[in-house]
Amino acid sequence: MSIFHFSPQFLIGMPNAGELIITLLIIVVLFGGKKIPELAKGLGKGIREFNEAKDGIKNEIENGSKEKDKIQAPTTNTPVNNA
Repeated sequence: MSIFHFSPQFLIGMPNAGELIITLLIIVVLFGGKKIPELAKGLGKGIREFNEAKDGIKNEIENGSKEKDKIQAPTTNTPVNNA
């Protein structure tokens, strides 16, 4: 067996602690310590706006469904006199 023989299953999954530390160090080096809070704030604001828009669309769909049900309410079956 070769040292480079590995299963593709190892490529899928959560990163371990070492990989997270390396990733965080690269982010700090690229963006600098002062920019990271600004980036996190912008990311949080974007996620919040996305969730608000998602909830708004969900409410519109539910309200439209309720209005459609009201319009299509069953009527009483009265015989029509075709004389």
